[in-house]
Amino acid sequence: MRVDLFDFDLPEENIALRPADPRDSAKFLIVNEGLEDRSVSDLPDLLNAGDVLVFNDTKVIPTQLSGVRIRDGATANISATLHTRIATDRWLCFAKGSKKLKVGDRIRFGVGEAHCGTLDCTVAGKDEAGNVELLFELSGAAFDQKLMQVGTMPLPPYIAGKRRADEKDMSDYQTLYARKEGAVAAPTAGLHFTPALMQAIEDKGIVLKYVTLHVGPGTFLPMKVDDTKDHEMHSEWGVVSQDTADAINTAKSNGGRLICVGTTSLRLIESAAKEDGTLSAWEGDTDIFITPGYRFKAVDVLMTNFHLPKSTLFMLVSALCGLETMQAAYKHAIENKYRFYSYGDSSLLYRQP
Repeated sequence: MRVDLFDFDLPEENIALRPADPRDSAKFLIVNEGLEDRSVSDLPDLLNAGDVLVFNDTKVIPTQLSGVRIRDGATANISATLHTRIATDRWLCFAKGSKKLKVGDRIRFGVGEAHCGTLDCTVAGKDEAGNVELLFELSGAAFDQKLMQVGTMPLPPYIAGKRRADEKDMSDYQTLYARKEGAVAAPTAGLHFTPALMQAIEDKGIVLKYVTLHVGPGTFLPMKVDDTKDHEMHSEWGVVSQDTADAINTAKSNGGRLICVGTTSLRLIESAAKEDGTLSAWEGDTDIFITPGYRFKAVDVLMTNFHLPKSTLFMLVSALCGLETMQAAYKHAIENKYRFYSYGDSSLLYRQP
């Protein structure tokens, strides 16, 4: 399909730079047979006892680093976003001005942050895709501890381009239930949940289960092709436990619905699901790319934020509900001042036949 079919105009004022406060007060667009404006706090009223709600419990690590490159006694400012750990002391990163980096260059991150020291590394390699390999002086737990002190949250470009990450983002850009470290981006549909909302959902008799998909850097990358068939989807590691698989199978066999919180949960569930819609324990890398025409195997409903034009995620929601339906939904959202992207409002999308 042509990528430009998934384009739309979004006013700058619709891009959220901070989350709603409280989190569950965000607007909530219900997309089913029609469109309905609600609040995320209304979610329990939209679910039935016996439904199963699946969350992604990945935890974002503060992989945005700033420092200086040191070469022959001269220094230059540099910023980098770590995105893939390839050894206990080696990471791949995207670096601003990476073309000017040379193998062997020394980099000292955390310069000027006297209260927490520095994190030193050497440029060990580069590739044509723009990845820079860094070899750090620290490894394992010592590296992880220093990264927590020196790094900041890797906010998406549409936020980072307007303001710097700060201490508030350390909690704002993390779900309430995040527990398994490894993501470089948050599963943002989950940012709307509060303890009170979680309790209200449980009180209604809805089953809460978790999967893990470590969100990778590809979620920030724009489409660079004109046709979806030419796009190479990024790969991300995930796991579905037997307990979660059993709970989903039981709920579905008893007439309950499977509601995924976030496109990351949906992509993982659809990767793990068998052709008959059942699941078993699953672990591995997934590069599933869902576009209109895809036949969903397990997911019934999706809770998700509003996505970028021409993005793989807008293609995914268009596959779930139909392109014309989602174009109308986004038009309604823009006209009614819904807030878009990671810190923005949310929607509840019902799969169309």
